[in-house]
Amino acid sequence: MDWLERTAKLRQWTRSGARAPHKPLLFLYALGRFQRDGEGELRYSAVEGDLKRLLAEYGPPNRTTPAYPFHHLVTDGVWEVRTHRGPGSPGSGVRELRAAGARGRLAPQLRAALRREPSLLGRMARVLLDLSFPPSLHGELCEAVGLELGPAESEAFPAVRRQRDRRMRELVLTAYEYRCAFCGYDGRIGTVPVGLEAAHVRWWAFGGPDEVDNGLCLCSLHHKLFDKGVLGIGWGSPRSSEAESGGSHRILVSQRFVGHSPAARAHVIALADRPLIGPQPGVRPVAAAHRSWHAGQVFHGSPRPAPAG
Repeated sequence: MDWLERTAKLRQWTRSGARAPHKPLLFLYALGRFQRDGEGELRYSAVEGDLKRLLAEYGPPNRTTPAYPFHHLVTDGVWEVRTHRGPGSPGSGVRELRAAGARGRLAPQLRAALRREPSLLGRMARVLLDLSFPPSLHGELCEAVGLELGPAESEAFPAVRRQRDRRMRELVLTAYEYRCAFCGYDGRIGTVPVGLEAAHVRWWAFGGPDEVDNGLCLCSLHHKLFDKGVLGIGWGSPRSSEAESGGSHRILVSQRFVGHSPAARAHVIALADRPLIGPQPGVRPVAAAHRSWHAGQVFHGSPRPAPAG
């Protein structure tokens, strides 16, 4: 049985590029538990809070429940559920899972395979991360689920991965003249840019192309906040005194973001409704379809108005 292929082909609800990372998040959480104690049995009532927080932090903006993957992951052959009545899930309802004392863990054959080949766990985790989340979130997501991955576990799985275009970073940074599109940061050490990254607007894991009109040059801080849904891109009438080649693209800051320090106000809140620093003339700005995907699948809540004054 090819566990990597099975991992890559988890059945997930999908429509028009919508994100549904419920199963990958539960699977990663279960792998982390197995790595720590070798069995990894999860009582639904005990882990419901953890799974809710993972979905709120790394799932789509709309509200959702961890009961769905706890029940449905069984159909993928990697997970089993038992209750006080015996094998089998009582259903996908929160009350049903709680009342029946539902407990889930990795399927017996998978647990045996992981014991025979310990490095398999890391490779499976990498497949889940690559196919569901952008690289900027991989490290913190592993910490959140208690996974420790070594460099030897980062090999690609060519059967399910399309190849990234390695020119993407250079093309995007050149298009934006080595400046963060949100704050204008342009640091270098000698001639080498430092702290500048090429961000995908529509995530590569969800069909986002390695093309300039799906990219932004962002500093490390704003790249992370963009991928976490704190920052986004909107469309509105530019103020002529401020508009650059970004046309009418505006920076969105989520109302869910809270920061009281001068740094949080200066580097995040003050960006609300500012014009995006666009690419140089002749380069296509962010495409509307990619901007809309990010707004619907990543950005959290409603945008803040422009700061007073």
